[in-house]
Amino acid sequence: MGFGPRLGAYLIDAVVANLIVGVLFLAGVRYSADVRGLAIYLVFLLEEFLLVSTTGQTIGMRLLGIRVIRVRDRGLQSWPWIGVRTLLLALLVPVVVWDRDLRGLHDRAAGTAMVRDPVRSGQSGG
Repeated sequence: MGFGPRLGAYLIDAVVANLIVGVLFLAGVRYSADVRGLAIYLVFLLEEFLLVSTTGQTIGMRLLGIRVIRVRDRGLQSWPWIGVRTLLLALLVPVVVWDRDLRGLHDRAAGTAMVRDPVRSGQSGG
């Protein structure tokens, strides 16, 4: 799978994280501009960890028809490995360094891959 859908999913998820932090602000949570940026980043990572470990997809991935699978059997990866994947994703570098199969270092380390969602696309895999 190409880089475009992945980038699109990350951008959608960044917008969602920004909206969540904005709703918290409207609810009365106050913070400086510096803290707001950190809050958006942490909400993004929390969204990534919670949604990928429970459903295999973030909101952006679902909208673009992709998912994260365990390479070994195409199932959901366990939450500790998704935790590793998320921590590496937080470093940003593993996302832009990939192998010949276009798997980022964060996916390779966690034993995962991003594929077209067969449920959304009607295909048998990816």
